[in-house]
Amino acid sequence: MFSKLRRYLPTINTDAMMVVQHGECVFATGDLSQRYQCHSMRKSFLSALTGIAVAEDRFDLSLTLQELGIDDRDGLSQVEKQACLYDLLTARSGIYHPANYETAWMKRIKPARHRHAPGENWCYNNWDFNALGSAWRQLTGEDIHQAFDQRIARPIGMEDFRPQPDGWMEPGPASDHAAYPFRLSTRDLARFGQLFLQQGQWQGNSVIPSAWVKTSTAPISHAGDRGAYGYMWWVTRDGIAWPEATLPAGSYSARGAGGHFCLVLPTLDMVVVHRVDTDQPAREVNRFQIGKLLQLLLDESAAGGVV
Repeated sequence: MFSKLRRYLPTINTDAMMVVQHGECVFATGDLSQRYQCHSMRKSFLSALTGIAVAEDRFDLSLTLQELGIDDRDGLSQVEKQACLYDLLTARSGIYHPANYETAWMKRIKPARHRHAPGENWCYNNWDFNALGSAWRQLTGEDIHQAFDQRIARPIGMEDFRPQPDGWMEPGPASDHAAYPFRLSTRDLARFGQLFLQQGQWQGNSVIPSAWVKTSTAPISHAGDRGAYGYMWWVTRDGIAWPEATLPAGSYSARGAGGHFCLVLPTLDMVVVHRVDTDQPAREVNRFQIGKLLQLLLDESAAGGVV
């Protein structure tokens, strides 16, 4: 089983991978306990925490930046300050102020400042994601990583995550709004995916509201050849997610630079986690390689009757 996938992975820079189906590990390679950088998968973690806070009436998505007193180093215009927290959550703020912790791709795709009004245009924009973290801390009074530990990691039995040193704030010269990086092991990340696969439920307890799981992973914005985008989750659109792979309808993923992803495939009752040791300079698995490995996985799963 998975013989083609096992032959392919050593030809690329995969360091760990885990496939869970029907609640059981059906494929694994690498050290599943090593805590790798998560990069942009952090955004899906904050989305989950936001859902909990919204259900507790501690986070109002209709609040505007002006109402919250949120600004930045270069100064936000009165139009930009009308963006609400929902706009940030969906990457539709129209605020193209410089941001911290951006990749070269993020900088390339960012429109000119003031080109779009809030809510008008989707752009994968770290300003939105980082400012949302600032707003979350302001409204809840909680540390993001401690809250993740208490509200999600412990309730679902994560084995390796420690709020320190596995979570930290990363400020920078571009903006007042810091990034909030994470490290997670492959097996802990698979538990996070399984939590969403189970509609936010874990051993009879509601960890994340099921309604939030449904709305946050809906295809709200068209994301071109990357599919669609929800509440800081990438969502498959018409099978489109990665090149040269056709994913089942309803699939969605958290993705991080260098080849990290946590993919949830509800129609197959499956979670797929892929990791790369991006602490090593220039080590990555690109999106074309990811597409190939996922298509091999899906083809071999179907052929072997695992699904």
